[in-house]
Amino acid sequence: MGKRFSVLLIAILFLFSFISITNGADPKKKVKVAFALLWTIHDMGWTTAHYRGIQYLKKQLGDKIIVSYTENVHADNGEQVLRAYARKHYDIIFATTYELMDPCLMVAKDFPNIKFEHCSGYKKAKNMGNYFARMYQADYLAGYMAGLMGFKNVGTVATQPIPEPIRGINAFTLGLIKGLKEAGHSFNPKKVNTIVWLKKWYDPINETVLAETLINRGHDLIRQMADTPDSSRTACYKKVPCIGYGTDVTKYGATCALVSTEWAWGPYYVETVKSVINGTWKPREYWGGFDKSNVKLSPFHPSVPENVRKKVLKELEKLKRGEDNIFKGPIKNQKGEIVIPAGKKATDKDLLIMRWLVEGVAGKIPD
Repeated sequence: MGKRFSVLLIAILFLFSFISITNGADPKKKVKVAFALLWTIHDMGWTTAHYRGIQYLKKQLGDKIIVSYTENVHADNGEQVLRAYARKHYDIIFATTYELMDPCLMVAKDFPNIKFEHCSGYKKAKNMGNYFARMYQADYLAGYMAGLMGFKNVGTVATQPIPEPIRGINAFTLGLIKGLKEAGHSFNPKKVNTIVWLKKWYDPINETVLAETLINRGHDLIRQMADTPDSSRTACYKKVPCIGYGTDVTKYGATCALVSTEWAWGPYYVETVKSVINGTWKPREYWGGFDKSNVKLSPFHPSVPENVRKKVLKELEKLKRGEDNIFKGPIKNQKGEIVIPAGKKATDKDLLIMRWLVEGVAGKIPD
């Protein structure tokens, strides 16, 4: 009886051990994590922000992971890079730019045992999720700050005319108008934020040219939206205040920036890789904001008054609690038509397909 019981006990323990290993990663094996990056890690914008997320991941998970990355990955070489990591049996692969969505999906289907994550896209598979951050929340706060300070003739150097930048322009403008009204400043409700389009994510020369053009037309604040800080640096050189984007642009020479809106990918990378380690990873559609610490504001410039800082940070705390009423009606478009009625709020789907500009924006969405 004792011998049979011992054999049974050993079998049960072996079974539990097997289940533990197959449900999660082997505790003795380091999880291999790969990143396909759009530009170089020194681009001072989009890729630098992702690289900081990678550094945060390495700091948090240390010897539990092995991390690799490849720079300058675009549509023409994306599939090749992703496939190379898959063939090397990486456990999870992050494709960090929109143009890699379809290559990522193709490779994911060919390697069903490897996990894939795609940034800023919308497609999904059994082993591929997508993720993004609610930068429009930070855009709104930056606009609110600018309005409280009395800036009412902003010039924005916009990037690609797709929903992501359009959301940001609209949120910034809504915050700007809210701040102007609260502070009692007079303004033209049809024109507080003038936009010009790069039609690119990255174009340092034209970023400089467009910023100079806006300044020469008398705009009192430059809003950077490109992946590089050149429009902000141009503003500072011309002694015009600016608001940075993506990373803290004061670290790259734009010392006049009143604030920068920043991506913060680190918390998401840690959460996701931990789920791979413990065997709970599932493909999902993720969109986090201040509530998930996926976006943030840089430190304010010394010229930003204390009372303005307090008001902005009070709004930030609401967003941290999940109280996002940025696109709550009534909201009008440029033609003065109600597009979000009173008491209604834009859904995530509405935000993700946004193709209209709010009242207060001067300039059109290019075809």
